[in-house]
Amino acid sequence: MILNDVRIKGRALILLATLTLLISSQPAQAAPTLAQIQAQVNDLQDQATAAAEGAQEAKVKLGVLQRSLNGIQAQAAIQGKNVDAISKTLGVISVNQYKSGSLSQSMELLFSSDPTLYLSSAGSLESLTRQKSIQLKKYQSATQKLNATSLTVADRLAQVMALQKKLAQQSAVAQDKLKRAEAILAKLKKEDRDRLAKLAQDQEDADQARSIAAAKGLAGISGRGGLAIKFAAKQIGDRYVFGADGMIYWDCSGLTMRAFQAAGVNLPHSSAAQSRMGKSIPFNKKQPGDLLFFGRPVSHVGIYIGGGKMIHAPRSGSRVKIASTSLGSKRLVAVRRF
Repeated sequence: MILNDVRIKGRALILLATLTLLISSQPAQAAPTLAQIQAQVNDLQDQATAAAEGAQEAKVKLGVLQRSLNGIQAQAAIQGKNVDAISKTLGVISVNQYKSGSLSQSMELLFSSDPTLYLSSAGSLESLTRQKSIQLKKYQSATQKLNATSLTVADRLAQVMALQKKLAQQSAVAQDKLKRAEAILAKLKKEDRDRLAKLAQDQEDADQARSIAAAKGLAGISGRGGLAIKFAAKQIGDRYVFGADGMIYWDCSGLTMRAFQAAGVNLPHSSAAQSRMGKSIPFNKKQPGDLLFFGRPVSHVGIYIGGGKMIHAPRSGSRVKIASTSLGSKRLVAVRRF
């Protein structure tokens, strides 16, 4: 019995030693490098930017819908006044009809000293009846129109509320992504945060220098696209800010909106909305001045300058620059010409 206990304990010790050896032999998970942390932060900022563009699309749609609603409400008010006016006319006709037809025609003839006067009265009564019939038809038609318009108003109000909710949700997502990026940075030591900030600053400075040099060769581009490029090139180095449309801060669609406004083209402040305007161009036929749209759903836009390059406002934490049209996972989905 004692021998069995010894054997069991011995096996247990061997098993424990084996497990300890296996655990200790597993490589320790290395802490993420600053480059990996920067990639995480950039990815979250890209996600925040996409959400912000979603909010811009909801904002543009909300503006259009609100103007439509205001027009329909004004129409309903006019129709309501029309119904009231017809109703009052009907009331007057009913009173006059009561006064003219309160006695039977035979009684009117019996008590009338002048048969001609009776016949005139009978004609007036018939005329009032016809007027009332016409006004009743008008009243029914006007009431139907008012009811239909009221239903449209209710429908538009529901759509407005839904878009307001979407706008708030998209804005909240964007802010949440930025807070997550800030939380990652907050966990770093101060010297690592400073080093990371310096690396990002150096990268942006290098991009800006290259962009300014590249912009000098863009003067020969003509047409509306050329004017848009010229405007956008003057903004190189300006910071990206959610929902901004100049003249110091920009988001991607704010920059393209103002650039084409300078060229005489009115565009909404939303990359998704802009992607539904202009003329669709095959990818292999794109020319300098065309707008390039990225992501499904569309969440980014830039102005093509040729040679696989574009001017754009990339994301939070970055600046307006000339960069490659290759955006990694965010694929080119549309090219539009104005």
